[in-house]
Formats: sequence, structure tokens, C-alpha cells
Amino acid sequence: MQKIRVLIADDHQVMRRGIRAVVELLPGWEVCGEASTGRDAVDMAERLLPEIVVMDVTMPELNGLEATRQIKKDAPSTEVLMFTGLETEELVRQVFEAGARSYILKTDGREHLEAALRALAEHKPYFTTKIGEILFARFLQGKTRPDEETTEGRLTDREREIVQLLAEGGSNKEVADRLGISVKTVETHRAAIMKKLKFKSFSDLVRYAIRNHIISA
Repeated sequence: MQKIRVLIADDHQVMRRGIRAVVELLPGWEVCGEASTGRDAVDMAERLLPEIVVMDVTMPELNGLEATRQIKKDAPSTEVLMFTGLETEELVRQVFEAGARSYILKTDGREHLEAALRALAEHKPYFTTKIGEILFARFLQGKTRPDEETTEGRLTDREREIVQLLAEGGSNKEVADRLGISVKTVETHRAAIMKKLKFKSFSDLVRYAIRNHIISA
């Protein structure tokens, strides 16, 4: 019988150990890798092709939302379980829009983590009552998009990456080196982002990154 392989992506070692302990108690399951940054999670998912990735939202270098988008683009059959301490209505929308099929909170019991893993192994969605209430409330309100980001103002995948690296304190050169692009390209993206989002200062960009869970406060 083929084992179900799980990749754990969380920047806290203690949390990774806890998730690993749960996974390894499930017969026929194994942890195939651990990632402490979002970028490592994407690289490892592409290389290892796990059945499931357990992902935190707040991750350095590349946040969990963007990492999930890239993983689902490169490996559509890999399921993503968002395991986080955050539960805002807008974040719930963003998580499922990014391609995750399950969303549970770090305050939920161990049984929910196990149930979510088993559901994803069968490509079925899973979320707790709290998340279900948020989704249902949003459905009743008829919301499909956030008020802040219009269709014209939405960022591309590369622009979101640059926003995160800049908001984390990286210089244009450091961002360029990290992404393997020229400083001029970073400057062009940065100017386009500021214009698209109608920002006048770098502090506006940082506040945007915090509000949209691109970086942690």
C-alpha cells in the first residue's frame, strides 16, 4: 500500500514537530519533508510531490497564500491544508481562492487536524464549524471580492512576491538577488505596484502587506 506523504510548512519548529507527531501516528502516512519558509515549501512541493501540504499563512520570504497559489499551479493534485491562528473573513476567502481545500485553526483540537488530513487524502474539503460560519455569513452577504482590491488593482504573483520581500525590509538589490532578476526590474515592479494600489509612501505598502496577511505585524 502506497504511503500518503505530507509536507509540513511552518516557520516554528515546535509547531512542525507537533504536526509531525500527529501525521506519524496515522497508519500508512509519513512526513516527506519540512519547510520553514514559503519559498522552501514551493521548491520542496515541486520536487517531492506530496499528497498533502500543511501550510501556515504567515511564512517568511513567501507567505502561505502565495506559496499555495504556486504549489497548486505546479502540482494541481497536491492538496493544501491551511493550518493557522488567523481567522478573519477576508483571509478565509483568500485561502480558498488560493487553492487550499481545508482551513483549520491552531486552536482547534487534534481530532480536527486528523479529520482534515483524512478528508484531503480523498480530495474532499474540510473546515471546522467556526470557518463554516464565516463562509456562510459571507455567502449570505453576497460578497465575492474584497472592497479594497478592485479587479484593476489586484497584484500579479510576482508583484505579491516583491511586496512581501520589500515589506520584510529587503532592499531593491536584495529582492533582485532573491528572485534572480535585475534591480531595474524590481524598481519597475515597485513603481507599478505603488501606482496600481495608489500608494504615496513605502509605509502605505507595509500597512497593505500587514492588512492582507502578506507579512505579520
